[in-house]
This record gives sequence, C-alpha cells and structure tokens, in this order.
Amino acid sequence: MTEAAAAARTARRARPVNIGRLTLTDFRNYRSLSLDLDPGRIVLTGENGAGKTNLLEAISFLSPGRGLRRAVYADVARAGAADGFAVHARIDGDVQTQIGTGTMALGNAQDSGRKVRIDGSTTTAEAMLEHLRVIWLTPAMDALFTGPAGDRRRFLDRLVLALDPAQGVRMLDYEKAMRGRNRLLAEESRDWPWFDAIEAQMAETGIAIAAARAELVGLLAGMTARLPRNGPFPTATLALEGRLEAAVGGRAAVDVEEEFRALLAGGRERDRAAGRTLEGPHLSDLVVRHAPKDMPAELCSTGEQKALLIGIVLAHARLVGEMTGLTPVLLLDEIAAHLDAGRRAALFDILDDLGCQAFMTGTEASLFSAIAGKAQFLTVSDGSVRPTG
Repeated sequence: MTEAAAAARTARRARPVNIGRLTLTDFRNYRSLSLDLDPGRIVLTGENGAGKTNLLEAISFLSPGRGLRRAVYADVARAGAADGFAVHARIDGDVQTQIGTGTMALGNAQDSGRKVRIDGSTTTAEAMLEHLRVIWLTPAMDALFTGPAGDRRRFLDRLVLALDPAQGVRMLDYEKAMRGRNRLLAEESRDWPWFDAIEAQMAETGIAIAAARAELVGLLAGMTARLPRNGPFPTATLALEGRLEAAVGGRAAVDVEEEFRALLAGGRERDRAAGRTLEGPHLSDLVVRHAPKDMPAELCSTGEQKALLIGIVLAHARLVGEMTGLTPVLLLDEIAAHLDAGRRAALFDILDDLGCQAFMTGTEASLFSAIAGKAQFLTVSDGSVRPTG
C-alpha cells in the first residue's frame, strides 16, 4: 500500500502550515531578502520583470525537483554571484521547522544537485515533504491541455508527489535505468544478462509509477464527486492513456510487472532501430474532459481551459490537506488576470475555506481589491519587497 492509499483511510482536517519567514541569498534578482509572511492569502504586485515569479520559484524549491520553472540551477543564481544561491524558510505548524536549500559551496558541481538541510541536518529533498507540501499554477501551464503529452505527465507526477513522496525517487530510478538501456541499444550491445537486469528494474519501478498515477486519478475522482457540478470552476474527468496504467487497475501488480519486463525484452531490436525505448510510463498521457459539458479539455475555449485547470489544482489542494493532515502552500502566478470579478471572488473564498497559505501575483493590486484588509499585500520592485501602501 502506498503512502497515499494509507492516508486515504485516515483523511482528516488539515492542520495549518505556512511559511513564517523567507530568506533569499543571491536568488535570481535578489541579492539578499528577508520577508516575514502572514498565514492565509498573500498578494504580490508589481510591474512585469520586478521579481514576483522569482519569489514563487524560490518557494517552489522548498519541495523536491527543479522548481516551477524546471530551471538549470546555474541559471537560478543571481548574475555575478560568486557562490550559488540559497533559500531558507521558517515553517510554522504544530512546531517550527527550519528548511534551507541551495547550491552555495558546491562550486563547479552546483548544477548536479542542491543541498537540503532541515533543522541544521543535511537530508534529502524528499524529506521536505514531511513538513511542507507546495502546489503551483503558472501561466506556462495554460497550454497544458493542448501541448505535448510530456507536459501533462510532469503535471500529473507533481500531483502524485504531493501525496506520495516516493514518486520522485521512482521517476529518477526509472529514467536512469531507461538511459542505461538506451545506451546499450545505441552501442549495439548484445549483453543480454545486462539487458535483463536493467529491464527488471524498469519493470519494477515502471509499474510502481503507473500504479501511483492511477491511484491519484481515482482519489481525485472521489474528491471531484464531492464538489458541486455547477461551481465557479468546472469539475474535470481525468483518465490515463498508457499500457501500464490501464493494466494496473484490474490485475495483480506482479503479473503486470512480468508482462512489462517480457515486453521490453521482446522489443529490443525494434527499440534499437528506433533509437529509444518505445514502451513504458514515460510515454503515457493524462486525458482531461470538461465534466459538465462532457467535452475534451483541448476543445474547450481558452477561458474554459483556465477555469478547468484552476478547478483541478483546487481539488488537489483540498485532497492534499485531507490526506496528509497538512494544508498545502499554493503558488498562483498571475492567477487573477484572466478571471472575471465573479470568479476572482469565488477563488478568494475557496482559498479562505481551504485555510492554506496562498501566494498570488499580479501587476495590479486592484485585481485583489475584494480581499483588501483580509490578506497581506506586498509590492515587488527591482529585487526588493515592501508592504503595499
């Protein structure tokens, strides 16, 4: 049983968790910054290029991976910085936790990874998920339903990771094994025992990845069924396209794993000719439909797609809170720009109901006038942040 399945049995009211203080050193356009942050809704306003998204990106580094931009770490460090970047946060929950991460002191090896320290002890990136779950929505995701399948897989796996910290490790292990297999194919190797060993690892991790994805889709379906169908953000029907994801639902995992291993072994010459592995969870897709209209998401209008995506993220945030017992931190970049006044008000109410800390950015503070006096407003300008007027 995965962590997500175990948590589903004990879904509970989420405990408030928020970032109480954020400190940046040589991060993007911030030479040095220290911010005291309130729980609840936080509005960051400023001109384009002022550094609003950079702040959200820094917070996204408080979870595993390369952040909301999937950036090369060397590009994250401030231009002219001598020694990488650092992000530090005080997490306020039942207890206070100090989390620090960055590439400082890694020298030329800084893009091979980043260090993570929790309460002064060096640990793994996955360990941050014990204290904080971060979920984001950015304008770059607006083309999710019409773009390549790889974007939807990454989106799906981020959703899984917020519930099941092992998913990130599984993905890394699978991709490493697949690169090894592809290298053997390119080298015209006939070392069959080595192929067998790599393919056994791919089968084991690939089935675990597919099972976690299928479980997440099922859990989101259960959450969506509890939400009103006529709400301000339309509900979505999610499905998976992929041989493994289709198989794990109704058969024993060990049987599906053996079938996948045999499929890889039997496809070596075909894959050699193609120059890559042609079967596996790295080729699966997430299929989304607008539930009230029963319409494929990719055929919906741009506004409908945006509302549908917001609905998925909000349902997932509610699911994360119930299953982990921790309210997630939401990063909503330029969230209000393409919403009418009614949907903006509805979004603010939903965030209040979720009880989570939510960072929202925009160029105009007037877009957030409905929560004036009910949120922390900060103005971002040229690598500095100050309370708004």
